[in-house]
Amino acid sequence: MRVKALAVVTAMLLLLSGCSGVSPTESTADEPEPTPQESPTEQDAGTADAAYTQTPHTGCQPGAVKKDGTCQAVTADSNADIFSAQNLRPITTENTTINGTQGYLARPAADGDYPSVIMIHEWWGLNQNIRHMADILAGQGYVVFAVDLYGGRVAGNSSYAAELSGEVRENPDEAVQKMHRATAGVRDLSFTTTQVASLGWCFGGGQSLQLSLSDTNLNSTVIYYGTLTTDRTTLQQIDEPVLGIFGSEDQVVGIENIREFNQTLGELGIQREIYVYEGARHAFANPSGESFQPEATRDAWNKTLRFLNSTLRTQSDSNG
Repeated sequence: MRVKALAVVTAMLLLLSGCSGVSPTESTADEPEPTPQESPTEQDAGTADAAYTQTPHTGCQPGAVKKDGTCQAVTADSNADIFSAQNLRPITTENTTINGTQGYLARPAADGDYPSVIMIHEWWGLNQNIRHMADILAGQGYVVFAVDLYGGRVAGNSSYAAELSGEVRENPDEAVQKMHRATAGVRDLSFTTTQVASLGWCFGGGQSLQLSLSDTNLNSTVIYYGTLTTDRTTLQQIDEPVLGIFGSEDQVVGIENIREFNQTLGELGIQREIYVYEGARHAFANPSGESFQPEATRDAWNKTLRFLNSTLRTQSDSNG
């Protein structure tokens, strides 16, 4: 079992019409001397299992569901103007399989060793929206492997999305093992460092948490409004630091669940940054969704880039 360094950094951000932040505060609880985590290269080569049972995921805010039970499918790929995508590095991309896991690989074209991100799609699947997000993040100097947990299938309506995400929920260990293998495979690439984070939205946010709680060894964890567990014993296994992005009006995750998640991490001494955007609903960071909030999205993405930079790069990283 991994031993976690116990340090706390937590922040709650409430976005009204603009941006009003609360400064991070440190825990006042007595903390033992930090113990270094085991080397990322020493991660278990065996299987990795799901740590908790996820609730049925709804990729749409309940108020956005139409009378026929469907909601708008996310297919747009025009995200560059939203996600601070100016002055990006040239990249190369390919559909590929890494260590037995299908996905989409985007990486800087220039030679060098880069930190990596395992990106996990929403309940729609590995569509153009997620591929474009992988491109944008790769342009910031990361090797991004967007895993495909649906085996090439992409939903064009919410009914099919619910079916596909339900298959994963019914076989959670299989999904975690795919992500586990992908993480190990990415670390073994000739152009990567050993530093790897997970990042996912909605369904993928929950999967990002699952991967972090498994025997996979991550250097940081990013969760955008994914379904959570608040079980103290389970959360002891999370790979810190953790960045959580949520909306105060999210009826899928729920503000009380978010608060309990944050509180439990704090009680465990887990280093974290939890941001809640006032008035934001589920999937608020998707430009093609009905709940999209551009100001909150830009702010959250800038925080994500800062978080990844601080947790995956070193001062001597010439690619940073």
